[in-house]
Amino acid sequence: MPTTVAPADPVPVLRGLSSMATRLVLAELVQAWREAGGCPVQIESIGGVDAAKRVAAGEVLDLVILAADAIDRLLADGHLLRGTRVDLVRSAVGVAVPAGAPAPDIGSAAALRAAVLAAGRIGTSTGPSGQALAQMFERWGIADQVRQRLVVPPPGVPVGTLLARGDIDLGFQQLSELIHVEGIRLLGTLPPDSAIVTVFAGAVARTSQHPAAARAVLNFMASPSATAAKRRQGMEPA
Repeated sequence: MPTTVAPADPVPVLRGLSSMATRLVLAELVQAWREAGGCPVQIESIGGVDAAKRVAAGEVLDLVILAADAIDRLLADGHLLRGTRVDLVRSAVGVAVPAGAPAPDIGSAAALRAAVLAAGRIGTSTGPSGQALAQMFERWGIADQVRQRLVVPPPGVPVGTLLARGDIDLGFQQLSELIHVEGIRLLGTLPPDSAIVTVFAGAVARTSQHPAAARAVLNFMASPSATAAKRRQGMEPA
């Protein structure tokens, strides 16, 4: 990480809002920003759908970090400042089962499809990964077969929590939300022929009173020196 941040006029704490998928990597990057001399930053991580609603409602914020398509919608509607979008990370969807459970083969699309059909209860999220999985099940022609077995946790509750409790038998979520969960067996990411990768981006909120400082934080988070932190949290730089 850079050792210093360019001096700026003193600002109060910058407030940010993000989806849960980027919670851990943002915490690490905010700490690095502060250690480099940057202003205080507090980022609240919640379900992406609820985060977008709060931004659209005009909540006073400085930074917004969500899936790129959500950022684009908020930009188009004027809730974020045009020209401030910065792509931060690429996040792949992972697959897991409860700890101690047999590990199904997920090495190809055909194997993954078979694993889904064989699973009792299947956990997916309310975020972009869950939407993409639903579309994939439709393409595979199995949506009707698995619909009654799908378990979607409330926004902000990780799929890994359901796995660890034994509430589901097979779980799909952003890898970053699974890699540190105890009580589960991580099988890896989706195979290349059915991979789902979400780009998470940041932008400055229209309500920000310190847009220059907010842009500086985003630029820091997008810098090459942030790559190691992103990979530690199961992500790749965008």
